[in-house]
Amino acid sequence: MHFHFSLYSSLLLIFFSQGIIFSFLLFKKSFSQPNNSDRWLGAFVLLCSIYLLPWMLGFAGWYSQEPYRNILLYMPTQQVLLIGPIIYFYTQSVLNSNFKITPKHWLHILPALAYLGYRLTIFVVDKLILQQPYFYSNGRDKNLDNWYQILGFGSMVFYFWLSLKYYATYKKIIFQTLSFADKVLFGWIRRYLAAFILMQILWLLFFLFYPNWGNFKEKWWYYLSFSTLMYYIGITGYANNLKSIVPFKTFDNKSDAVIVLNNSEKEEEIGLINVGIDTANPLLENWKIKITQLLEHEQLYLNPELTLLDVAQKLNSNQTNISKMINQGFKVNFNDYINNYRVQAAINLIKTGEMKRQTLLGIAMDCGFNSKTTFNRCFKKYTGVAPKEFVANTMVDNKFNV
Repeated sequence: MHFHFSLYSSLLLIFFSQGIIFSFLLFKKSFSQPNNSDRWLGAFVLLCSIYLLPWMLGFAGWYSQEPYRNILLYMPTQQVLLIGPIIYFYTQSVLNSNFKITPKHWLHILPALAYLGYRLTIFVVDKLILQQPYFYSNGRDKNLDNWYQILGFGSMVFYFWLSLKYYATYKKIIFQTLSFADKVLFGWIRRYLAAFILMQILWLLFFLFYPNWGNFKEKWWYYLSFSTLMYYIGITGYANNLKSIVPFKTFDNKSDAVIVLNNSEKEEEIGLINVGIDTANPLLENWKIKITQLLEHEQLYLNPELTLLDVAQKLNSNQTNISKMINQGFKVNFNDYINNYRVQAAINLIKTGEMKRQTLLGIAMDCGFNSKTTFNRCFKKYTGVAPKEFVANTMVDNKFNV
């Protein structure tokens, strides 16, 4: 097979081959483990790898050789209208254990299918009907047409925004339902979305400086940068074993969401919808007393994996009710409410001399925290000082007030 090795083609070939390998590994991993998110990430890396083909093979001499030229011209290598939806599906599959592809999801794929239909029409007319290049009479690869590249850029920016919005909804849900929200924030989601939007920023910069997308040598630097980011997403995503424990359901064109219990048909609003409750209402005061007594008497906050559902079941209620009572009665979300108890428990242990027997981290773990980082952040948030500073002041004069 014809392939002219040069600096331009060889570097892209390395990234292309690595992308194909990692997409295969991600697909294999998704079938060996019940994790659909790896399948979506594998599809994303595969599409990005194929996206490199016109530049890699172009520098390898394919556009100047037949039949290779025809292969490049008629093969829809750059599926820029499909990359955005795939990354959006990946985001949902990582964050939502209830995520499944439904017929409405196929609407996101329609633009890419329409483009495939357009490319198929070109092939049929040129090769089967006219048997001469009508659509390709100018010899330009339509994958690189500015209108298509601009449309693809807009699509990917739009789906980045949707993914970011979905992540914001997820964050709101976990802070309303889990006392260990920091543990499942999935920093990887933020990092890969940052890498994804950086791809689009680079595209925009190169397009502004070099509007003719078919200008190979100038755009090669963009594809090299794109390859690096693709490689980062692929290898880091493969190393991450992310699996959400929160099943939820969002509504189109709304900011509302519901949590799905036990993966069944039963659904509950979990306080994302701001339902007003009269703060002077005796019912609210009664619930505040019940919740406070439960937390203080049974010390549920010492459980590092305490959930809103656990508290609701203890009170013979449901998540909707308890979430609203905590939100309206204590003016905080569930995560902050529980961590406040944990910080106070840590303060009590420090004041009673527990530091003589164990470390700050040991105290944090005893009080229900699951990491030193979360403990430090919450302690400073509620006391205004870092734990070590609090300990130092307490040991000096034992008069530190919180």
